[in-house]
Amino acid sequence: MVRIKTKVGPKGQIVIPKVFRDEYNISPGDEIMIEENNNLLVIEKPQEDIIKKLENFAKKIKLRKFNIHAIEEEYEERWKKSQHSI
Repeated sequence: MVRIKTKVGPKGQIVIPKVFRDEYNISPGDEIMIEENNNLLVIEKPQEDIIKKLENFAKKIKLRKFNIHAIEEEYEERWKKSQHSI
């Protein structure tokens, strides 16, 4: 068990030490959950929602609309074409 002492800043902020950010893949802008459990504060990183992550990526590259089903259909079509050329 690793324990690291840190200070609370003037706005109530704390810094998550790098060793924990690396271990739990926490990056700037990530959402975390903080809950009380038996008089302890527990910080948890929620499971990643892959669809939400892809939608955010699509926004970043300025795709007008992200449709996972259209992508799946396009992938299947390309796969079928590749099978015919073998």
